[in-house]
Amino acid sequence: MNTSINLKQRPVGTPTLDDFSFEELDDNFTLKNGEMLLVSKYISVDPYLRGRMSDAKSYVPPFKVGEPISSGIVAEVLESKNEKFKEGDFVSGLLQWKEKQVSNGEGLQKIDKSKAPLSAYLGIVGMTGLTAYLGLHEIGKPKQGETMVVSGAAGAVGSVVGQIGKILGLTVIGIAGTDEKIDMLRSDFGFDHGINYKTTKDMKAAIKEAAPNGVDIYFDNVGGPISDAVLFSINQFARIIICGAISVYNKTELPMAVAVQPFLVKTSALMQGFIVSNYADKFPVAMKQLATWLGEDKLTYKETIVEGFENTPQAFLDMMDGKNKGKMIVKV
Repeated sequence: MNTSINLKQRPVGTPTLDDFSFEELDDNFTLKNGEMLLVSKYISVDPYLRGRMSDAKSYVPPFKVGEPISSGIVAEVLESKNEKFKEGDFVSGLLQWKEKQVSNGEGLQKIDKSKAPLSAYLGIVGMTGLTAYLGLHEIGKPKQGETMVVSGAAGAVGSVVGQIGKILGLTVIGIAGTDEKIDMLRSDFGFDHGINYKTTKDMKAAIKEAAPNGVDIYFDNVGGPISDAVLFSINQFARIIICGAISVYNKTELPMAVAVQPFLVKTSALMQGFIVSNYADKFPVAMKQLATWLGEDKLTYKETIVEGFENTPQAFLDMMDGKNKGKMIVKV
C-alpha cells in the first residue's frame, strides 16, 4: 500500500485541512528500463505552494484538484533500472507528496549526505539557499557598507539572505513577528537590528531609526504594509528584490497598497521580482559558494522539522502562519 496527499479543493482565503485529502494507493511498482522506485524522506513546505493551489495564471501551472501536490523532496532509491542512480542513493528534486513513487530521474540530482544533512538539501544548500544567494547577487548587487532590510527575516530564505549580507559587509535589519524571532536574528544569524512588526506601532519610524542612513537593498518576502513602510527609507539607486508576498497570498479581495511609482522615480530605484529558476545556469557556482561558507561556519541554519508524512498539510498551514523558525520540513 502507498499513500498520497492530494488537493481536495481550491482554498478560498486561508487554506484549511479540509482542502487536502489522503488517498490510499494500491500501486504495483513494476519498473521499466530507466525508472527507479523512490521512498520519500524529507518534504519541503513553502509559501509558493499556496499560489499553485489557486486556479490562476502564474509562472508554474496550478495543482489539479484531486491529484497529488508536489514540492521539493529528498528521497532514497529503493530499486533502480536507471543507470544514473543505484539502490541506496539519495536524490532531491520536485516530487509528488507520496510515500513512494516511481521516477525516470528527470529533474533529480544525486546528493551526498556525508557533505551535509539530507534535510539541508531542501534548505541552506538547496533551493532556499539558492534563492537567497542569487536574488541578492543578481538583483541586489550588494556593495560593502550598504544597508539591507529583510522582511520575513526569520523564515528559511530571509535568515539565509541576512547572513549572506553580513558576510558581504552589509548592515542588516530583519523584520519578523515575535520577540523570540528578533532575538534569534541577532544572536544566531548575526543581524545588526531587528523589528517586531506585530508590536511596532509605527513601522516607518522604526525603519528610519534602525537605518538612519537609509535603505540600499530591500529583500522582500512578505509584501503588504511592511513593504510599504520600507519605501519611505529607500536611498538613491536602491534595489528592491521581490522574492515573495506571503502577506497577501490568502487575500480574497484586491489589497490596498501605497503607490510605488513616486518612490521609484524620486530615487531612481529598481524593483524586480524573480523566481530562482531564472538563474538556473548559475546554480552550480552558487551551490559551491554556499557549501564553502557552510563548511567555514560562516553560515548557519534553523529547521523546524515536523515528524510524520500524515502531518504534511498541517506543517504547510503552520508555515503559512509563521510558526516556523527557519526552514519548515516534514520528516517522513
